[in-house]
Amino acid sequence: MANIKLDKLTKSYGPTEVLHHIDGEIENGEFIVIVGPSGCGKSTLLRMVAGLETVTTGEVSIGGKVINDLEPADRDIAMVFQNYALYPHMSVEQNMAYGLKIRKLSKDEIKRRVEEAADILEIRDYLKRKPRQLSGGQRQRVAMGRAIVRDPQVFLFDEPLSNLDAKLRVQMRLEIRKLQRRLGVTSIYVTHDQVEAMTLGDRLMVLNGGYVEQFGTPIEVYEKPASVFVAGFIGSPSMNFVSATAKDGILTLPNGATLPSNTTATGSVTLGIRPEHMVLKSGGVLKIEVDLPEQLGATTLVHGRIAGSETPFTASLNGIQTAGNGDVLEFDTPIDQLHIFDAETGKRIP
Repeated sequence: MANIKLDKLTKSYGPTEVLHHIDGEIENGEFIVIVGPSGCGKSTLLRMVAGLETVTTGEVSIGGKVINDLEPADRDIAMVFQNYALYPHMSVEQNMAYGLKIRKLSKDEIKRRVEEAADILEIRDYLKRKPRQLSGGQRQRVAMGRAIVRDPQVFLFDEPLSNLDAKLRVQMRLEIRKLQRRLGVTSIYVTHDQVEAMTLGDRLMVLNGGYVEQFGTPIEVYEKPASVFVAGFIGSPSMNFVSATAKDGILTLPNGATLPSNTTATGSVTLGIRPEHMVLKSGGVLKIEVDLPEQLGATTLVHGRIAGSETPFTASLNGIQTAGNGDVLEFDTPIDQLHIFDAETGKRIP
């Protein structure tokens, strides 16, 4: 177990730079989630730590030792892949033991480690089965078991749950988190699923186009997103964005409505409001013309537009709401839940 340091990492393919000066320190035993849309560079970054991609410039350190030039096998890491990467002709036990056998550990030590990992993952009954005889969740446990027996300094997870159905994904992500806490191994987990990121990570590294937009705890990223991109990516349903004009703490919306705020900004800004922070109130400042109510049982998502404009807007309300197409609902939102961003740069204005 060790800390990881990423120091000004870049990755280029020919003249095209795909990762731009990535910085970050991961503490010993910390669980970090790298999250972002497809193509943002998150898997490439993980593979650079693993040694499967070369570093163009910058340094990767594990436990204070620069590992840029070390082969993957010499980095003392274990990686869990999206497609499980199990040997189909080997039993579960043989799959888990194979890496230890290559390292020439004794048969007794291999047996001890495999059985210990199998007990942790509750797959001892499947040790003699072949991968084709297992469900997706069981195969993923085997892939994790193969990583556990290595007893590495670092775990790397590359979208390991993306092949599972929704219910099993929820179950497996809880098991992964409990397992990581139990073992205390420094871990980096890559996903495009922001719900997965929020529930798993001690901290989130949000990537966009090869740049780090924000690196902080899930609550920091949710409550104080550093940019319009982060605000729109983290949170479900996504944050609403409205063009506004700020002056003397008053925000003027496209339809002429005004909102009090605590911003000191002046001029054109982007106002962000999360759907769950909308409060139904007769006489409320925000008037939403309903296009479609989405009944989810415990909550209702009201999709519509700010009345008098074409600006789309979504509100998340508790329980079942009966508003229909064309109805106008009035809302307020707490001043401390308003997010103000620079209209040009998209960066957060404190």
